[in-house]
Amino acid sequence: MAALFIGSYCVLVWPNWRDNPDLSHGFFAPLTFALLLWESGRIGPLRWLPAGWPWLWATGLASGGAVVLFAFAGVLAASVEWSHSAVVFVLAGSLGLFLLATLLMLAGERVRALPFNWVSLTAIGLWLLSAPLPPGTYARLMLELQTMVTHFVLNALHLAGIPARQQGNIIQLATTSVGIEDACSGIRSLLSCVYAGLFFSAWLVRRPTGRMVLIIVAPLLAVGMNFFRSLILTLLVNAGVRIEGFWHDTTGYAILAFTSLGLAGLALLLGSSVAPLPPPSGVRSPATATSRWQPRLVLAGMVVVVALGVFFLWHGQPAAVRPGQAPDLYAFLPRAAPGWLVQTPTDLPRAASVLKTKHLAERSYLRREGEENVLLTVYVAYWAPGQTPVSQVAAHTPDACWPGAGWTSLSQPEMQQRLMLGTRPLPVAEHRLFRNAGSVREHVWFWHVYDGRVINYRDPYSVPALLEIALRYGFRRQGSQYFIRVSSNQPWEKLAPEPIVREIFANLQTAGL
Repeated sequence: MAALFIGSYCVLVWPNWRDNPDLSHGFFAPLTFALLLWESGRIGPLRWLPAGWPWLWATGLASGGAVVLFAFAGVLAASVEWSHSAVVFVLAGSLGLFLLATLLMLAGERVRALPFNWVSLTAIGLWLLSAPLPPGTYARLMLELQTMVTHFVLNALHLAGIPARQQGNIIQLATTSVGIEDACSGIRSLLSCVYAGLFFSAWLVRRPTGRMVLIIVAPLLAVGMNFFRSLILTLLVNAGVRIEGFWHDTTGYAILAFTSLGLAGLALLLGSSVAPLPPPSGVRSPATATSRWQPRLVLAGMVVVVALGVFFLWHGQPAAVRPGQAPDLYAFLPRAAPGWLVQTPTDLPRAASVLKTKHLAERSYLRREGEENVLLTVYVAYWAPGQTPVSQVAAHTPDACWPGAGWTSLSQPEMQQRLMLGTRPLPVAEHRLFRNAGSVREHVWFWHVYDGRVINYRDPYSVPALLEIALRYGFRRQGSQYFIRVSSNQPWEKLAPEPIVREIFANLQTAGL
């Protein structure tokens, strides 16, 4: 049963290991798991758990926790895909608890199949480090690393007498600028180093103090070496060297190799050779009621997990995309308006692969008013029934996408607004206020329409929000979806009387507004 669970999990997480460079160490997870389990029984310590109610309760809690987390992952998968990082992370937790329950059973005084020691526990824990982090955790961690590395590099440049200043994650040099991008944040080397540090602490180091030193050094070495790499690349840019391609990739691979070899060398230095233990004696404790119930609890938990898996796979299949012609989105947006210069961008198809739809439309309306430009931009995207889950659409709101394009979100008292067009109230809109580097303020209103109704906005990085989407909108995503965004450098009170605004929203009534 454990092999079935592990095999199914590896098949599910394989695309993450293949497509996400931050998780490339996951390819070694099955090998390191098997190696550490073998090492656990070879050198010990052979710590066997006595029969008794405390260990029986621990086995039941671990097995029950695995079932609860698996059920939670299935409900989340109803609003996102099974390959979504939040779902895979919860499944990794379920797998870890199930393996822990199995270890508690196998390490019993009567069974004596696998000892309960640091090596065995590390083998289980490494599965969590092979899983993708939840989106919110990943984004926050990456942002913190970016900010920290940028700050360290800037201070190092000042110490070297090189003039530079920081703007977000961009370092402005005398003649050019360099950005500490997502891939340069160091999260890749951090995850890989923590994984390698734990593995080497179990495989090569025997003393608890040595293991603690190695585990503490691993993240510090990862952050330090990434800072060193970012500093080198910044100095090369300052010297007029183009770092795209060769220098960027070569330094990245070199840092990963150096940190891995450094951790392995430190582990060998801290470790000590330990001779294999003699074969265990054949003496076993007599069977008790608690020792007989342990395997039943583990088996019952696995049976429930299999039943839940069949249920979710049967009821969680995405609805087939209904045939039919998609609406003409540009029919919502007038191509001409008296007194306005109308612009239609041509680069929208580039976002089709990310948004998982090719039905995109956007038009901007520009007018000169005294010394000020009045700009209005309307964007509409459409997904056919069954084409994508609700949370996938919610993941590409201005909250998630605009900061990456250089816009800073400004605090405001009301995140939702009830807008009026004359005497006609519009559905409640999400309202955001942004400012770019040039101090231009932009009002943004957006609506997410599902099956002809505006739905309440839910944070796509919030696990409770994903759970609410699953419970509210069910397992079979049958409704069509629109995402409508209106942005302007003017407040709504000034836009509402404009005839072009009234015409646009009259057209959008057929989309759910």
